Amino acid sequence: MSQESMQASIGRAQRYIDEHAGPVARTPMRQRYHFMGPCGWINDPNGLIYYKGQYHYFYQFNPFSSFWGKMHWGHAVSDDLVHFRSLPIALAPSEAYDDHEQGGCFSGSAIEKDGKLYLIYTGTANRGDGLEQTQNVAVSEDGVHFRKYEGNPVLCAPEGVKPDCFRDPKVWEHDGSYYMVCGVQKGDRGQALLYRSPDLLHWEFFNVLLESRGELGYMWECPDFFELGGKWVFICSPMGMGDRKVVYFVGDFDYRTGVFCPRSQGEVDWGLDFYAPQTFLDANGRRIMVGWANGWQWMTQFKDWGPTYHDGWCGSLTLPREVTLSDDGLLSCRPVGELSLLARDEGSMPRLRLAGGEDAKIEAGDGVAFRLSFDIDLRASDCSSFDLLLRQGGGRQVVCTFDLEHAQLRLCRDGSDGWSRGASRSTLDLCGRDKLDVTVYSDQSSIEVFADNGTNVHSMNVFAPSSQNGVSVRSHGGPLALEDVSWCGMADAPIQ
Repeated sequence: MSQESMQASIGRAQRYIDEHAGPVARTPMRQRYHFMGPCGWINDPNGLIYYKGQYHYFYQFNPFSSFWGKMHWGHAVSDDLVHFRSLPIALAPSEAYDDHEQGGCFSGSAIEKDGKLYLIYTGTANRGDGLEQTQNVAVSEDGVHFRKYEGNPVLCAPEGVKPDCFRDPKVWEHDGSYYMVCGVQKGDRGQALLYRSPDLLHWEFFNVLLESRGELGYMWECPDFFELGGKWVFICSPMGMGDRKVVYFVGDFDYRTGVFCPRSQGEVDWGLDFYAPQTFLDANGRRIMVGWANGWQWMTQFKDWGPTYHDGWCGSLTLPREVTLSDDGLLSCRPVGELSLLARDEGSMPRLRLAGGEDAKIEAGDGVAFRLSFDIDLRASDCSSFDLLLRQGGGRQVVCTFDLEHAQLRLCRDGSDGWSRGASRSTLDLCGRDKLDVTVYSDQSSIEVFADNGTNVHSMNVFAPSSQNGVSVRSHGGPLALEDVSWCGMADAPIQ
């Protein structure tokens, strides 16, 4: 009955999607080229994988409401990381271990084994003693239709770990063995637990990969662990750290002992709307990252914050980013090159010079969906700061401030759309530099700013109408010099 029960759940969800996706697609705040679900609520990207010649996106999905609810796994594929085609729901709540109203099929990852596609995910249930989370497996022969393993769950919370805080497995293979890292809460501290398996079905505890000493939150969600540039990178989304949404550690790892020795740490994205990123390798060996373009601190306010709830949807994913390590060991995240497939009406100027107090308009696409890039000539700029003003109109705007005097970047949406509030801040490395590169991607309801070769990123949602489409630059306290200024409009790429 297990497979029949899941197929019945998927069928109900697909009928709802077929009825509502069309009207939802026509609502005014829908993203134009960022990935979205066909309707309803989405959050964490799950199971990102390049499988049989296609990019597969799975994602946390409540098709029945634009608010968080019983979780399914949505599914879409792409040939180019830009244009996506929606597939049937991959996983739906159907079993005693994943069929709770405040649970379902929570986050996880995907891996190929013997030509089959395996999904490893967290099931959330309540057997009368409170919420309980376990790790479970589903398998597909064709990458579209999945069957839950009859021996689920394959892993339960160990002693000392809160049963409802054991989730988000990330799985990989090495030398014929399989490894899984899970995020947990133990006491009042976050941990990442490492497991090992010969077959993806039978797991044993290996080691505590990393843990908080009290300074890094009480629960580590959506852990990721991968090799990059001869080093190992651990990423998690810690709960209880305020504005710190996603942190990373770079260090060394020993497969013999399961010991990870971090040497440095940093912030993946400083913006207010970036959470639960997951990475994967593509056919070219690139490490690609995608995140959820929202954050849990806003969840209780979604019904009153922004217009999308009333339009039958909520949530999108960030642009796919290629992840590398910089020369000084920082994590660098830059938009993938395939986004150039969407470029329209390109323009450029070799230089832009402004006196103190002067401003200049930039005609970037339609001022809503566009890409804008430039280099700050730090030697020729003697201003204390300058503002890049985005989505201007009707007395409202988003202000991206480059404070050259204090080496800070600030992205502020106060007064941007009538309800959004908040600013993100980060430090810029300007010491001994001649130039600093900046790239901005704007879409209907989001802005992503990439600075300093992708080591300084800010992602933020802004629900401004299309009439707010002004873009300009304003210098403060002295002359500003920008080099290699280029822009283009971004064509629509709705999910099919």
